[in-house]
Amino acid sequence: MKLIIAIIRPERLEAVQTELRKVLDENDNYRLTVQAVEGHGAQQGEVQYFRGQAIRPRLIPKLQITLGLNDDYVTRAVDAICAGARSGSVGDGKIFVMPLEDCIRIRTGERGGKAI
Repeated sequence: MKLIIAIIRPERLEAVQTELRKVLDENDNYRLTVQAVEGHGAQQGEVQYFRGQAIRPRLIPKLQITLGLNDDYVTRAVDAICAGARSGSVGDGKIFVMPLEDCIRIRTGERGGKAI
């Protein structure tokens, strides 16, 4: 099992969801968590003016998508996120893939790949 964390532009969420549905939806069995986050990287924020002074924000609003997947779906999910999130500009985001030691469905007590 793997845990995928992707940081994307907020306006690309719908496109990412569409791409994920194409490769992961099997009787509505994939789960997605989305959080609003802020961060900085190579992308520069939009210049804003406050009392006549130009200010560039240090943190840029992004979305963090978290997916827990069985190993068979990881490559497809990463490719789908890339396809949906890519605009070709600096600041498209990052994807992190990490091992997922265990997953427990609280309602039934199922563990491992069945709980995802």
